[in-house]
Amino acid sequence: MTAPLLTTPGKLRLPPATVARARALAAQAGRAVVELARSHTTVSVERATLRLAGLDGADAEGIPWVNRLVDTVADAVGLEHGVCLPVWDALRTGRYRDLTELAGHAAARSVPFRVPEGADADAAARAARRAVARGIAAIDARRAERERLVGELGDPPAPWIYLIVATGDIYEDIRQARAAARGGADVIAVIRSTGQSLLDYVPEGATREGFAGTYATRENFRLMRAALDEVSAELGRYVRLTNYASGLCMPEIAALAGLERLDMMLNDCMYGILFRDINPVRTFVDQRFSRRLHARAGIVINTGEDNYLTTADAVDAAHTVTASQLLNEYFAKEAGIADGQLGLGHAFEIDPGLPESFRLELAHALLARELFPAAPLKWMPPTKHMTGDIFRGYLLNGFFNLAGALTGQNILLVGMMTEAVVTPFLSDRDLALRNVRYVLGAAGSLAEDFRPVPDGFIVRRAHQVLDESVALLERICDKGLLDAIGNGTFGGMRRPADKGRGADGVVARAPGYRNPAADILEGR
Repeated sequence: MTAPLLTTPGKLRLPPATVARARALAAQAGRAVVELARSHTTVSVERATLRLAGLDGADAEGIPWVNRLVDTVADAVGLEHGVCLPVWDALRTGRYRDLTELAGHAAARSVPFRVPEGADADAAARAARRAVARGIAAIDARRAERERLVGELGDPPAPWIYLIVATGDIYEDIRQARAAARGGADVIAVIRSTGQSLLDYVPEGATREGFAGTYATRENFRLMRAALDEVSAELGRYVRLTNYASGLCMPEIAALAGLERLDMMLNDCMYGILFRDINPVRTFVDQRFSRRLHARAGIVINTGEDNYLTTADAVDAAHTVTASQLLNEYFAKEAGIADGQLGLGHAFEIDPGLPESFRLELAHALLARELFPAAPLKWMPPTKHMTGDIFRGYLLNGFFNLAGALTGQNILLVGMMTEAVVTPFLSDRDLALRNVRYVLGAAGSLAEDFRPVPDGFIVRRAHQVLDESVALLERICDKGLLDAIGNGTFGGMRRPADKGRGADGVVARAPGYRNPAADILEGR
């Protein structure tokens, strides 16, 4: 799936040599992390592989069968060779009808797992690949289904209007999502319940309780997708669904998103590292596998650079956003993500009391647009400087919408004037959508007339941020990306590579490691 593009080429006259240098440095900084991801696995990668092979559901205590099976295999023989060899060896040599029955016996500690060798290992690997291939074929079918529906119903014009629902109750979310789509929203994002990113399992079933969000579960994905398909047919345009593939279960949620035809996923390990204190190695390994799945599913990823500006100054730290976008571009493309799936994030978070704040916002937004001309950029509204004054907030959101129109942003998140006051009411969302519709209706094509003065304030500021980004990437290359993260380079948060949640779920691969999902996704 390719998001719409609103390109504005050449307005900043960025030096091609500097841009090329920035990308080369990002690749240099990222290679060591990619090699780390290639040489390790995690409990969530192994659980995602079992989900692709068809293992679903949970035991009587609500613990997913994939957790039960992976934990038992890890205790018995370790995960250095992957979960598939011991599991499919047990299926071949035991009397278990399927993965679910095997998981039940494994939870009771009655399965004599081993790591097979020679012909037995090859036979187990072939059986595992057949099972996993069926899951990946199902993802391929859901992607084809999306493409068919978009062809039949049509795409909304750019930019896509992105609106959040987050009641905690999936059935109430569905009602609000339908109302939002009828009010003009093109993308519905269901925010996860606070803290789900720290759960090392994916809850099961439809959920009606959550705090500041709704649990990401396969059944909730299915219910919301079905509801949006109904309203898409009613409106005559395809309405997209977004959720979050981040946290300790990033690969599993990515697999479920592909199986249930979600269209966009928040997918950036830096958010989990910085703001949830998840171990950097764990989440970089998980991110690479999850992005391989997103690439296959045709899902647009959204990255989280906007979050840096909630803890760091949006002017002083602007270059860290650009450097992170360049790193995310490298990691995404290495994992097979196409330009049209690369929803890099940035935000309207400069203190509005700062002189020339709007011109600075335009410089930063236009820099992102011109550095990544083929990427569907996701433009985030003000949050940090929303004070509770709803009239001021409504005006700020109008300026945010105007900046998005002037600089050709592709995915426009709807800003709420009640940000920092209450969870938005339906009436708040309606007013916010009116703000977006007015600005886009009155100035939606103004980008073609917007030409910053050569060597003027906006152009000079954009060049300054790019130069500072290059200097930062040079320092990162000298020290290493993991050390830079540990030293607080991004968002002012120090996250050492040997600390953080989930570190005990990282395993170095042995020479005989097998994972058919990784093999298929990488074309082996």
